[in-house]
Amino acid sequence: MRIRTYNAISPLGLDRLPASYEVGSDIEDPEGVLVRSADLHKVTLPDSVLAVARAGAGTNNIPVTELSKRGIVVFNTPGANANAVKELVIAGMLIAARNLVPAAAFAAGLSGTDAEINEATEKGKKAFVGFELPGRTLGVIGLGAIGVQVANAARSLGMRVLGFDPQISIGNAWQLASDVERAATLEDVFAGADMVTLHVPLVDATKGLVNSERLSLLKPGSVLLNFSRAGIVDESAVLAAIDGGTLASYVCDFPSASLLGKDKVVALPHLGASTGEAEDNCAVMAAEQLAAYLDDGEIHNSVNFPEASLRRSPDTSRLAIANSNVPNMVGQISTLLADAGLNIADLLNKSRGELAYTLIDVDGEPSDAVMARIRAVHGVLAARLL
Repeated sequence: MRIRTYNAISPLGLDRLPASYEVGSDIEDPEGVLVRSADLHKVTLPDSVLAVARAGAGTNNIPVTELSKRGIVVFNTPGANANAVKELVIAGMLIAARNLVPAAAFAAGLSGTDAEINEATEKGKKAFVGFELPGRTLGVIGLGAIGVQVANAARSLGMRVLGFDPQISIGNAWQLASDVERAATLEDVFAGADMVTLHVPLVDATKGLVNSERLSLLKPGSVLLNFSRAGIVDESAVLAAIDGGTLASYVCDFPSASLLGKDKVVALPHLGASTGEAEDNCAVMAAEQLAAYLDDGEIHNSVNFPEASLRRSPDTSRLAIANSNVPNMVGQISTLLADAGLNIADLLNKSRGELAYTLIDVDGEPSDAVMARIRAVHGVLAARLL
């Protein structure tokens, strides 16, 4: 297998790829792609590509819809950077609660003798009086891998936590502290919280999720934290809420022209996953998922195709088929295999929205002609023999 990298990928991740793989930034006609932040919207991926793995959670830099039409599986690494983001969110909460950024700027601007600096410090520190976290209510919107860790950490700090996620997974629900309270609506979160933190992906449904109407529900002097994506927040509404006293602070990971230099706004340079540990974790996870798909056809943590795992049947050949989620697809493929005298030893078919994926272990080996007939079935996006 040939793997093309579009960013510097942690060596710990590359080491998880089989030694037989060819890996590099100049690989021609790759079967797999490893990427971090490179914009693949500007890249024409060759027909040889079977899968793209992003060493990170967001996939805004990948043309997922177009790749799906080609049967190309796109992976991300949810949870691999969760601790790094969680720690930054907690730091953001403390930055806002204790007015640390303006306080540090004040201290940096002091001058004179030690006695003069000490006098100015004692006089000036009153302007930066903050509050403590225990007893305050944190609203967590989005209870994925990161949101769950943030909620649990906030509980450990003595905060009351309101969580909102109508699509929380069973696995994440098991991980969530039992005393995190469930909010029925977004509006309930904004009305009940002293601080609100966002942990949802940027999709059509979440663009401008934080708007003037929801911000108006906050208590005066509340704090908003955004370490998800910039587009989830209407920045003009945030600035208006700051001017009106509803928001005491907006802490985010996404600087912009409208935010820079504004009082009560702390914009960090997209540091969420910027730790050596997170980069290693993401790279390892992405590489392992990519290899599992290329070698065994298994799908774990894809953003477009369903989860698929099937134990290999001994002495069989495996077919991996990506297709549209339409009726009689498995029936047509099974008929073609039967007509070729190939017995199905095991089969897995899973669907996700408009897409489906099928793994079939057969006794014997399908010929090139049989594979061509399978690929010609209307709705088959990609089919390969492992």
